[in-house]
Amino acid sequence: MTARDEAQQDPQEASAPGDGVGRRRFLGYVLAAPTLTVAAQLGEAALAPAPAVAATPALVPSLPGPSEIYDLNDMLTHAALPTANLITIRIDPDGSASFALPRAEVGQGITTSSAMLIAEELDLPLEKVRVTLAPARPELLFNQLTGGSNTTISTFTPIRVAAAVARGRLLRAAALELGELVGSLTAKAGAIVSSATGRSLTYGELAAKAASGTDTAVGVALKKPAEFKVIGTAQRRIDALEAVTGRKKFAMDLQVPGALPTMVCRPPTINGTVRSVDNADEVRAMPGITDVVRISTGVAVRGRTFGQCIDAVRALKVTWGPGTAEGDSDATVLRKLRAAELPLVVPPLPLLTKAVDARFTFHFASNSALETNCAIADVRTDSAEIWASLKSPVVAQEQIALELGLPVGAVKVHVTEGGGSFGRKLFHDAAREAAETSRAMGKPVKLMWHRTDDFRQGRTHPMSTSRVRATYTLGDVLTYEQRHTSVATDFGHGLGEIITSAAARLPVGDLTFSETIFQLTQQSPYHFGVTTQLLSETDKGFNTGSMRNIYSPNVRCAQELVVDELARRTGKDAYAFRRRHLKDERARAVLDKVAEVGEWGRSLPAGMAQGIAVHPEYHSVVAVLAEIDCRPETTGRRIHDAYTGPRVTKVVCAVDVGLAVNPRGLEAQMMGGIIDGIAVTLTSGLHLRDGHFQEGSWDNYFYTRQWNTPPELEIVVMPATSDRPGGAGELAVAGAMAAVACAYGRATGTMPTTFPVNHAEPLGFEPLPTTPPIPASPVDGLDRAF
Repeated sequence: MTARDEAQQDPQEASAPGDGVGRRRFLGYVLAAPTLTVAAQLGEAALAPAPAVAATPALVPSLPGPSEIYDLNDMLTHAALPTANLITIRIDPDGSASFALPRAEVGQGITTSSAMLIAEELDLPLEKVRVTLAPARPELLFNQLTGGSNTTISTFTPIRVAAAVARGRLLRAAALELGELVGSLTAKAGAIVSSATGRSLTYGELAAKAASGTDTAVGVALKKPAEFKVIGTAQRRIDALEAVTGRKKFAMDLQVPGALPTMVCRPPTINGTVRSVDNADEVRAMPGITDVVRISTGVAVRGRTFGQCIDAVRALKVTWGPGTAEGDSDATVLRKLRAAELPLVVPPLPLLTKAVDARFTFHFASNSALETNCAIADVRTDSAEIWASLKSPVVAQEQIALELGLPVGAVKVHVTEGGGSFGRKLFHDAAREAAETSRAMGKPVKLMWHRTDDFRQGRTHPMSTSRVRATYTLGDVLTYEQRHTSVATDFGHGLGEIITSAAARLPVGDLTFSETIFQLTQQSPYHFGVTTQLLSETDKGFNTGSMRNIYSPNVRCAQELVVDELARRTGKDAYAFRRRHLKDERARAVLDKVAEVGEWGRSLPAGMAQGIAVHPEYHSVVAVLAEIDCRPETTGRRIHDAYTGPRVTKVVCAVDVGLAVNPRGLEAQMMGGIIDGIAVTLTSGLHLRDGHFQEGSWDNYFYTRQWNTPPELEIVVMPATSDRPGGAGELAVAGAMAAVACAYGRATGTMPTTFPVNHAEPLGFEPLPTTPPIPASPVDGLDRAF
């Protein structure tokens, strides 16, 4: 930069002493391209969260846990930093900004929040920012993993830096064109305006002039939070119109030449194997069917329509070998979990201390994404092309290439938008299966799982137990021990690339991997003296994964129920007890807010009650107050003959994420998390019997229904407590689950210890058949398939 260039520098880019982080200078790049293309900074140091305001400590303070010092989100953010400079924004000739987001949009709204960051720093109308999803890019390494509520945190600065570089470059190009000083120019609504003469140039007119023939390093300063006009304002989603009008494109909406509908006949038990197919030729001759082949997960059929594929799957006669959970049931798995529990070490001391000692059981649960598992694949002799909603596309690309025996560069993986995930799309099961099928058939396939496949052979949140002991005396907690024992969680997606993916699957390493994840995600918000939370895992025979969180909802639910019991035994109000023992002011502020807005302690009829809970996670904190009606005469609609459920009638949620980029999107995230929390507390669970799950569709997997959605629901987004965002996507699930469980315990007078609370035998429904695992009615089959 010459002396004249420095003199013409935009005042907004000048370093100002005392301005702090909000005016830090960053390094970005102008890339060689015919139109202006810019990149984010390289190696910008992650900013530590602002220290919490000290709270009045309880009698026995607790040392900070590992995740309070350095959590999973910090690790994911740091892992993404080395390739942050590969995040680019392009200014197009029509004046719009184009950005390929290296994350997966599955309904959480990150395309909108990313567009807002660009619009803010570029002074560009939001509607002129185009955000698409980047294909698999192995060079991004850890920077293309969508998980752990990390997208907004890890991309917040890189996206803004790239946009700020573009804005500065456009201003310089305009200064040369207009013969003005950069400092005399303003940028507004996608145009550069000369303040002296009133002349203007659009970004489109300047895009080529601002381009560079070589890569050039550029220093920029970002806007202060006080200058934000877009960030922090409530915006509707940029894809809302397409979503409600049916124009939004998902994997099954794509028209890839030659890719015909394909489905798989799957085993009756989890991960069973094909021994023989007795009537392949007969099925191949059925109307519309083009191919029938054996693959590693079953027998694949390809036809002109999905309806014809369903008929073919139903007609197949397959002899199956045993699966990986053969003969298992809820009871056998529970025995394994209890046998694997790590011991508690602190007993109550006679005459000195007392203890709350409890054990909780959490049953298997389905991810329940509205869009079933699906992918398109076109595998040729020397290449392959995949289309799917993937939250870890680099792992998908690398593993599929390995299985096909192709170079990674010969496998193109396109990331499509997804109709929900909740952790399901961290795995590329459908993409791998589609690639295997396409290779076996020698034809492109559009492969879709049946709804029943998702429930019975898909990813589940693992069954677990949580053993808790808290010792107390004179109203204060001296020790808190929690031993969480879980069916093994599959972390085969790793941190987004094949090395950590493989490490997570090593026989000697996966518990270490899991324990690391556990310690980096779990924390207690309370001063409970000597606090230990440990994980043990068992039984790898199931297809598992995270479900809008990994361990937190179950761990937090168990702790908050014990907190309620501690308050009761010490004669304290549940809200006041929590408030006294909370570690920091942010947690205390959200707790106070829900208590105020939800009118904590108000009089309710017998059989109704309030519950309250706090959950910190990923530099954010949430508090939830729930009211429940457990009165027999008013518990709502009968779900099935064996159970009439309680109804959550009111929920108030207060959330502090530091800086909310899009408060409206944050509210939607909290609402979705609350509904998830209600589901896993009261109604949503899978029954395991004889090596397979009994539930097979929405009519017997009881996710929160309309009748059980609280008619009163209020979300309070707290004022910004930081100049950076915290995690939000998974935050409300744990808080809502715990609050609803506590409300249920107070309403019934008995602490619930099994979840969901309606998980009972005998079943209140007739399970769908297991051979083949598809409903008998063609109408039902088609309806559930879509």
